Order: sequence, then structure tokens, then C-alpha cells
Amino acid sequence: MTLTNADIVDLTEFRHALHRRPEVSGHEVETARSIAAAVALWGPTEVLTGLGGHGVAAVYDSGKPGPVVMIRSELDALPILELGEVPHRSEIPGKGHLCGHDGHSTILLGLARVLSRRPPGKGRVVLMFQPAEEDGSGAAAVIADPTFARIAPDWALSLHNMPGIALRQAWLAPGAANCASLGLKIRLTGATAHASLPETGRAPTPALARLIDGLRAMGPGGAMEPGFRLATITHLRMGEPAFGIAPGEAELWVTLRGISDGDLDSLLEQAQTLARTEAALAGLTAAFEIHDHFQACVNDPDATAVLGRALEATGIAYDAGDLPMRGSEDFGRFGSAGARSAMVLLGSGADHPALHTQNYDFPDVLIAQGVALFDQAIRELLG
Repeated sequence: MTLTNADIVDLTEFRHALHRRPEVSGHEVETARSIAAAVALWGPTEVLTGLGGHGVAAVYDSGKPGPVVMIRSELDALPILELGEVPHRSEIPGKGHLCGHDGHSTILLGLARVLSRRPPGKGRVVLMFQPAEEDGSGAAAVIADPTFARIAPDWALSLHNMPGIALRQAWLAPGAANCASLGLKIRLTGATAHASLPETGRAPTPALARLIDGLRAMGPGGAMEPGFRLATITHLRMGEPAFGIAPGEAELWVTLRGISDGDLDSLLEQAQTLARTEAALAGLTAAFEIHDHFQACVNDPDATAVLGRALEATGIAYDAGDLPMRGSEDFGRFGSAGARSAMVLLGSGADHPALHTQNYDFPDVLIAQGVALFDQAIRELLG
């Protein structure tokens, strides 16, 4: 079952409409409303809304026993000003669909059309439009939602478009696919003093300097192999912007990542221990906040094989490419929740603007490719 030319025109127009009105993580109110209304036109058994915030799930139930296959997309955009010249560029200042989530969700809407014309032979298909992927909170919120237990998947499949990979090519491999990561805020607190008498206060300056070097040493990066860890200092602030005050507090932001959840947990523990040690030596206190926590994304071998056969059937060449990637992806939590899960990176063009850049735009040619890919995987699993 394939999309018609009229389907492609409608879906492309819908994608462009989403692109014009981007909403960032946790604020996908209108995006979710338009998705729910659009998918309801194509015969789902039920449409669930408000999952984990603004998530939407369209369920296609065959009425026969069988597994639950979830296909996931994302709803949120980025807090980045779009500078591209496409006619459908963002109308919201400082926000843009510069990662392709508008395209991924449009693929699922195309899949809804196919499912309405040929429902699954057994089991259920769940089209999951997930909120808040970009900050790593959405999948956890969806899974924690009591409604999710009704549609908990046995299989979870997804794709992400990837600039730098040629069209009709893809990256796919079992095992580690995306790093686990989190943002750690470290706040050091001492006491201010007059700048002429710094010794009478407790400034965080020496501790901050040692902390920067220590964090970089414990997360040096390197080859993407077991044990990979990376600590990236992203923001520093110390004291007030004044020449007459020796600072009494400082804040350091660091992004920690590891190729596995265990590597990330170990790096986090070491980072916090280092901060406490340096703070104690300098007579300071140390406090922590954790943000944007992504679990590792690991491709299950069986789910990877299903996607591999679907790629072959749809004429898309694939290999392992540069997997695993340093970047993180919120999809990994569905695998941790018990689903056999896998994500494929679908080429958006060797010279296409990179993700999260101000002139990126999702290639509409991928809509039909994505629908065909997922349709093939569903037919293998559910008939």
C-alpha cells in the first residue's frame, strides 16, 4: 500500500503548516491539537491525548491477538531563530523546526492513511507523537502517564532524518546508537569580600579553575567504544559584574555523556565527588541540579533486523555508518521500558544543512520514504 499523489500533496502542505508554527518542548499545545485532529480523520480505533503533557497516540487495533507495535515521532521544535528562505519558514520569532520533527510527525500521519486503507492483520499499531524530545523529558513523562499502560509496546520503531547521509541511504546497526547524557549545574557558594581584601572572603575562583581542569580530564572523549565519556563545559558565571567585589559564589554548567547509562552514572558520581572535594578544600558549599537527562539509545538486534529488512524492501541502502553517535536521543527510554526498540537514521542529503542550524529544513521527499519503511516493518510484524 503506497501513498497517492494527492496524499503527498496534502501531507507536504500539512508539514509546511507545522513548520510555520513551531512550539518548543513542553509547550506543544497547538501542534498536538492539529495532529490529533488530522489523525482522527483516518480511522484510528482511538486517539489518546495529553500523554505525558501534550503527547498524542493514535491506535489502530485489528481486534485480533498480537503484539503492539509503536511507531514514534516528536512534536517539539527548537528555541533557535530560523534564517532559511523557504516560503514556509517559521512565523514565531526565535523558534524553529530545525531538527525535522515536523517531518517525522508528518510521516506518521501518512502512515495513518495507509493503515486506514489496510489495517494490521493482528495486534495493534500505536502512532506515538511524543512531546518534549529535545530536553529529554518527554519519553519519561509519556511512560509514567497511567494511560501508557494501555498501549505499552512490544516493539518500538523510529527514524531520524540525518543530513550528511545521501538520499536513499541510511545508517542502522544493532547495539549502542546514541550516548546517554545530562546537564549538570554545579553551584559553589562562599562569601564575598572587598576586592582590596579578597583574603577576608571565601572566593570560588581557585576551586572553579581546578574543577574545570578536573572535569575535562575525567571526560576526555576519544573513540566511540565501550567506556567512552565526555565532559563539555558549556557555561560559567562567577560573582557580580563589578570591580569592587571579590566573588562569593559561582556556577558551572557541564554536559556529561557516556556511551552507556552506566558510563554516564559513573561520570556523574565522579563529577559530583570532585566538586564536593574542591568546595570543601576552599571552605565552600557545593549544590547540584540535573537537567536534560537522556538515557542511552540501544538498538535491539531483532528490531534492528526488522528495520533492515524494511529498508531493503523499500530500496534504501544502509550500513552502520558512524554509529554509535555522540549525540543523545530521547527514544532510548522506550527500550528501557521493555520494548524491543530500534531507530534508523534516514539520509536527508550529503550536502543538506545540518540539524539545529538556522537554515535547516526537513526534505519533503522523505515523507513517502518514511511511510513506506514503517508500513513494511508493520506488515512483517502484524501482517
